[in-house]
Formats: sequence, C-alpha cells, structure tokens
Amino acid sequence: MSALNQIFRRIPDWAVYLLGVLPAPWLFYQGLTGGLGADPIEALEHKYGKLALQFLIVVLAISPLRRFVGVNLIKFRRALGVLTFIYISLHLLVWLVLDVQAPGQIWADILKRPYITVGMAAFVLTLPLAVTSNNFSVRQLGPGWRALQRLVYPAAVLGGVHYVMQAKGFQIEPLIYLSVILALLALRLPISTLMSRFRGAIPPDSA
Repeated sequence: MSALNQIFRRIPDWAVYLLGVLPAPWLFYQGLTGGLGADPIEALEHKYGKLALQFLIVVLAISPLRRFVGVNLIKFRRALGVLTFIYISLHLLVWLVLDVQAPGQIWADILKRPYITVGMAAFVLTLPLAVTSNNFSVRQLGPGWRALQRLVYPAAVLGGVHYVMQAKGFQIEPLIYLSVILALLALRLPISTLMSRFRGAIPPDSA
C-alpha cells in the first residue's frame, strides 16, 4: 500500500474540497431544471442528506483503513469532515427554506416528528466539530480537541437512524447505511475488548 499512500500524499487538500463540493450546485441546478423528478425539493433534500452520510462514512472508515489495510487517508480527514458538515447544512437548509417555509412550523415539526428530532440532534452534535475544525482550535483546546471530535460517533449513529426513520415503508438502503456506520464504529474498539465481551456473552458450559 506504500505506492498508493504516496499517491495520496501528492493530492492537495483543496482538490478534495473542490471535488467534494461539485455535486452541490449540480444537484441544485437539476432541481431547478426538472432533473430531479416530480418533487424536486424532496429529492434535493434527500440527495444532500445522502451525500452527507456518504462523506461521514468515509470519515469513519479512515482509521480502520489505516489500521487493517494500511491505506493512509488521515491528511484528508479534515476536508472530508468539513464536506460532511456542508452537506448536512444543505440538507437542513433545503428543509427549512424550501420545504417547511413557515418559521412557526419548524419547532412544531422538530418536536412532533421523531425522525426530525433525531436529525436535528445529529446536526447539533456536528456544530462544535465544524466550529473547531481549524488549527487555531487544535492549539487552544489541546487534548480536549481530540475528545471533542468523538462527538462524531453519536452524530453518525443518529444520522443513520434519521435516515432509517424517514424512509417511507421498509427500505433496505437506509438499513445498509446504518449497518455500515455501526460496523465502522465497532472496528474502532480494541480487538481484545470485543473478544472479551463476546466470551462474556456466551454462558458457561454447565456440563
């Protein structure tokens, strides 16, 4: 994997930002020109949210890829995290500005619709991650910065649950996204911890 890692080291961060943000205006253009079907607002909201989850999954996969495969994407983690927040924000903005439109209805929806409540909780958890995604915050917070970044774990789970809950009827795709998120989080646990918990779950042989 050393050759692959050398290629990744030559890729500048700005290229990741540029490539990652390109779908945003293109999808908006498609919505304006009828390329997203009969309900472009719902389709645009869905696609932005799905891209946010996809970028979030890539962020969660960075450490397991380095640990188990030897692929090092650490230098892109901040860019991918920022792109995740951008698409979460776009997903939220489409819902607020184009879907709900009535400010008085926003809080009612958050309180009465569980999938929106869960989605908003995930968004709130990502806010401090986005605000502190800079070198200044890293220096100022010290060891606390790394602890703060762990908010991405519950945010990811809530994001996956939000996707499952908002699906109309039984759909396998949201369940796959949630399963991948849970699997990637499980891979971050020490193998010894996993094995001890597995052994503890097996009842002793009474024979």
